[in-house]
Amino acid sequence: MWWKETVIYQIYPRSFQDTNGDGIGDLEGIRRRLPYLKGLGVGTLWLSPFYKSPMKDFGYDVADYCDVDPIFGTLEDFDRLLKEAHALGLKVLIDLVPNHTSDQHPWFLESRSSRDNPKRDWYIWKDPGPDGGPPNNWQSFFGGPAWTLDEDTGQYYLHLFLPEQPDLNWQNPEVREAIHEAMRFWLRRGVDGFRVDVLWLLAKDPLFRDEPGNPSWRPGLPDRLRHEHPYTEDQPETYAYVRELRYILDEFSQPGQERVMVGEIYLPLHRLVRYYRAGCHLPFNFSLITEGLPHWQPETIARIVEAYESLLTPWDWPNWVLGNHDQPRLASRLGEAQARVAAMLLFTLRGTPTWYYGDELALPNGEIPPEKVQDPAALRQKDRTPAGYHTLGRDPERTPMPWDASPHAGFSTVEPWLPLNPDWPLRNVAAQEQDPRSMLQLVRRLIALRKDPELLYEAYRTYQAAGGVYAYLRGEGWLVALNFTDKERALPLPRRGGLVLSTHLDREEAVEGILRLRPDEGVVVRLS
Repeated sequence: MWWKETVIYQIYPRSFQDTNGDGIGDLEGIRRRLPYLKGLGVGTLWLSPFYKSPMKDFGYDVADYCDVDPIFGTLEDFDRLLKEAHALGLKVLIDLVPNHTSDQHPWFLESRSSRDNPKRDWYIWKDPGPDGGPPNNWQSFFGGPAWTLDEDTGQYYLHLFLPEQPDLNWQNPEVREAIHEAMRFWLRRGVDGFRVDVLWLLAKDPLFRDEPGNPSWRPGLPDRLRHEHPYTEDQPETYAYVRELRYILDEFSQPGQERVMVGEIYLPLHRLVRYYRAGCHLPFNFSLITEGLPHWQPETIARIVEAYESLLTPWDWPNWVLGNHDQPRLASRLGEAQARVAAMLLFTLRGTPTWYYGDELALPNGEIPPEKVQDPAALRQKDRTPAGYHTLGRDPERTPMPWDASPHAGFSTVEPWLPLNPDWPLRNVAAQEQDPRSMLQLVRRLIALRKDPELLYEAYRTYQAAGGVYAYLRGEGWLVALNFTDKERALPLPRRGGLVLSTHLDREEAVEGILRLRPDEGVVVRLS
């Protein structure tokens, strides 16, 4: 199945390529860069939202599920992009945002117009609590209560994110069918599937009970962490909703041309895997981001991989992620040397990898001065963390792609919507194309190597996870050894072989007996 053999490459459209001179990336820019993506070796593009939107959360506040925002172009631009991607053998996934809409969506404008409007029940409305305040203690991911009072109708509406992003009422079958129709609109145009935003949040506790306090919360942590979330996350009804989404995809699927669901789900592994049973092809496994990168040790990574593999049935297909539009950049977390090691890990584990645009350049977090902050999550909470709110938002990982050393890095002809990475004159695609040992060249080599059937499909087995080295076998023919330290390390080999790839990109040689790993080096060995 194509979605098992592919590499998914996430594009944040605002930041990939601007073609109309407004400093913001667009669909035409993505189309023009398709040859780069084909040359990189990825097989699937995932496009973050480009829907018509007031852009309070840069497209995750949808005002029309079936149109393109003029900032990004037109439906015709999308169709042309999709057609050319398919001609190059590239699949295209788009974001589906089913949990909430914009407060400017026609559905919500009707819903808030009166208590007896037919669409009132399309959103979640509640009377004030006994004290006149919010109905319960639920908190927004973006800070503050998850409820906003509508003065005209005297009720509160629920929003787990911004007040401008009211939550849809998924208990209402009309809402579910409306989302299904939006899916069909894009599936008829030919998209290959969806990455479904906040999939684990669709259902809410029908009794709207207060959530219990989090004993580990302390001042300075986000408001959402004040409580544990048994009533707003991973509710039992969610699985039925996921199955319905899968049915829509199956309507358009044929053998070899499956339409695929990738689900955004931030849950512990033992709860995450339940979404396979519900019908999600690839429930995003963020464990390398949430646990691995903060504790970058061989023992930790081995434990994560072994735990995940042990929970999967023969019908489940693993997946791995190291970065996205909501997480700090890989190179800023680990440094470039270990970012190379992490890339070798991602592309040699069993399962489908997702790669974030620009990480193939070891792009660092951007430097965003307070006056340049764009992220609504940071701006909404700036009064709570006045000394450093601009460092807490998601702007640093969303900076524009640097293509070359020309003005504005070849991204635009004008100043981009966010500042470029400070080292863009040297760290850009054109420069790394010319450097045979660059991060870009390493990622290309890894993606090409991953196409070997044994690396794609054969079993994983830990070989060593101690002394600063993490090593594992893929099938009987491949050994991957990763040095997590800045010191030389030695690893006894199970048998002789040939070293076919080093993260340093400077050696290919026969090896037997003892494998010498240089500082911050990962290697792939083809065993004899």
